[in-house]
Amino acid sequence: MPKTARRAAAVAVLALAVAGCGGERQPIAAPAAGPVRTAIGEATSIPPPAEREPVTQSAPVEAAISFPRTGSGQWMFTPGSDEVAGKSGRLMRYRIAIETDIDGVGPAEFAKDIRAILGDPRGWTAGGQWRLQQVGPADMADFTLYLATPASRDKLCGGTPDSYTSCRNGSNVVLNVARWANAVPNYGAPLDVYRQYMVTHETGHRLGQGHELCPGPGKPAPVMEQQTLGLHGCVPNPWPFPDGAREYAGPPGEYNDPIPAGDS
Repeated sequence: MPKTARRAAAVAVLALAVAGCGGERQPIAAPAAGPVRTAIGEATSIPPPAEREPVTQSAPVEAAISFPRTGSGQWMFTPGSDEVAGKSGRLMRYRIAIETDIDGVGPAEFAKDIRAILGDPRGWTAGGQWRLQQVGPADMADFTLYLATPASRDKLCGGTPDSYTSCRNGSNVVLNVARWANAVPNYGAPLDVYRQYMVTHETGHRLGQGHELCPGPGKPAPVMEQQTLGLHGCVPNPWPFPDGAREYAGPPGEYNDPIPAGDS
């Protein structure tokens, strides 16, 4: 879908994100409705034309997704929803924002996908500790879920930039569009399974979960294992409650896996 049509269809609000990472329990105020423009810190100055050639990834379940390596840092915030995932536990409200430079991802469809993943009966709401609701740009939120270009991912995530992984940083849950578009090599599962994993894993960090290890060869990977970097004998699994009833986890810890270079 052309970018102009996609923006109009989304009824989205153009705004720029706040890059800082506030305290975990502090709600973040959404921007006022209307065209509000600021910068992601000092992150996203417009690059020279030579650097703005789009990187095109072929997504087998939808149209090709294209994006520049360095985005503008401007965001489309999608409207909220009345749906509340989960029946008990603390209510966590989240906003959804897509960087405006990304083509091939419809904001309404993306928000629907995120709600479906976070509301899945095998997800974080299954244990009764959490409820999750997508809210709009003018509402208070506990975190914002961003679909970001690789360079904006680096600014939102802080720390050592890698342009490859996704992350959680304070109240930012950041999905790297390069991973959303193309997953990772040799993952061993369809793209939609990897997307379920990346959303659930990074949101898990916002809910206080740490990294875990593979419990044994051939077993499902815990969702909090860093499956993007390696499975270590486990098989892909995007859910903390794979059977919808019992939480599945591995030993705490993480591997010293190298992070691939670049944003492919």
